[in-house]
This record gives sequence, structure tokens and C-alpha cells, in this order.
Amino acid sequence: MLSPLHDVSPRAWRALVLALLAVVTGCAAAPEAKPTSAPEQVPVLFVHGTDDTPGAFFAMVDAFQQAGWPQERLYAVRLHPNNGQMPIEVMAYQVRRAAEGLRKRTGAERIDVVAFSQGALSSRYWMQELGGQPRVRRFVSISGPHHGTRAAYLKADPALVQMRPDSTFLRELNRRENPWGDTEVFSFWTPLDSTVVPADSARLPGATERTFFVPAHQLMLSAPAVISATVEVLAQAPRQ
Repeated sequence: MLSPLHDVSPRAWRALVLALLAVVTGCAAAPEAKPTSAPEQVPVLFVHGTDDTPGAFFAMVDAFQQAGWPQERLYAVRLHPNNGQMPIEVMAYQVRRAAEGLRKRTGAERIDVVAFSQGALSSRYWMQELGGQPRVRRFVSISGPHHGTRAAYLKADPALVQMRPDSTFLRELNRRENPWGDTEVFSFWTPLDSTVVPADSARLPGATERTFFVPAHQLMLSAPAVISATVEVLAQAPRQ
């Protein structure tokens, strides 16, 4: 049965979530994002995690639009199945297809990728093993279980097995010292994460790290500070 709130608009949901975050964290909501001065923003691909949908990014996509990104340069991919019943490699091929589609539609040589939770692993596999790295200017990992999570022992689905600490999949993914080439990489995570266990498993070697004291894994995508930081790093001028 659908929740009585199923027909609430995304903007209304965003206002509700930000209000709840302000109560839980004791922080005021972040100010509205200001349009950037860049003449043409790099397209952004958003990649969700296990049991999520593209709707998980509604607050973040809204912030990017407020910051000046045209709607057609923002795309949240829908991965299927989203419940971990297929290996992460299968999701990575879907990420590749979505990335190439976004590049083709926008005419962009490179895109930016914002990936959450398992989506960070799917994106990394595409970048590292399927040749996607040269197509990515900046990669933002949000609470990705890069070194596994003990919570993955709760289920035996293929993707969950791959996300267990010291799994064969993760050992292979982490075997290279510097897989990023000229892609700028960022790792955003919360020490209070109870889904990525231990929480510092979300740290990513070679990435610029930022920690946010957000009280729950899923709230990372709606936390004002995380949203502002994500927009900020993708709006920065290219490094010289």
C-alpha cells in the first residue's frame, strides 16, 4: 500500500527532509545554491545504491539546477535490479550505458559522476575495469563501502557478498595504487554511518576527503552540507 505521502511533490519532500535534518543535527539548512559563473556546466551522472532509485537524488538535483545546471545536463540513472540480486559488474555496465548516453545527448567529452553507497562501487568498476576513467572529469563518492561493510553479511545476494570486507571483488578493485589518472576524486562520508561498518570503510585512497557528521547513511543525500559541498566541488574551475 502506498504511503499517504506518496504524492507529495519533490520540493515539498526536500523542505521536509531539510527541516528534519535541522532538528536532528542541530544545524540550519544550507542556503540556496547560487548560480555558478561557468559558461557551460559539465554534465553530471548520479548513481544510486542498493534498494534506492533515482529519486534518492531529488534534493541534490534540485540544488544543481538552482546553481545553474540545465536539467538536460543532469541525469540520475535507474539501475535494475536495485536490490543486490545481480553482481556489481552488471550494474557497472548499466552505468557505462547511462554515461555514454549522457555524453552523446550533451556533446560533452567528459562528465562528472556523483555516486552513493553501492553506486560508488558500480561507478568505480566502470571507470577502472571498463575504460570509463578517461570519460570522467570528477568523481564524488558519497558513503561508498570501498573496503566493505559488515552489514553485507545480513544477506547472501551476489552484490552484498561482493561488499563484504576483504571480498575477492573488493581486493581486485582496490589492487591498483592509483587508478584515477587525471580524474579528480572526492570521498564524502560520515563517521556516524551504521550501514557502512566500519564507517571509515568509505575512505578512498587517492581521494580528497571530507567528513560530515550526518546521523545516518541515507541522510547523506539530503544533508544540506553534503549537497552544498558536492555542488561546490563540481562547480570549481579546472585545475591548472
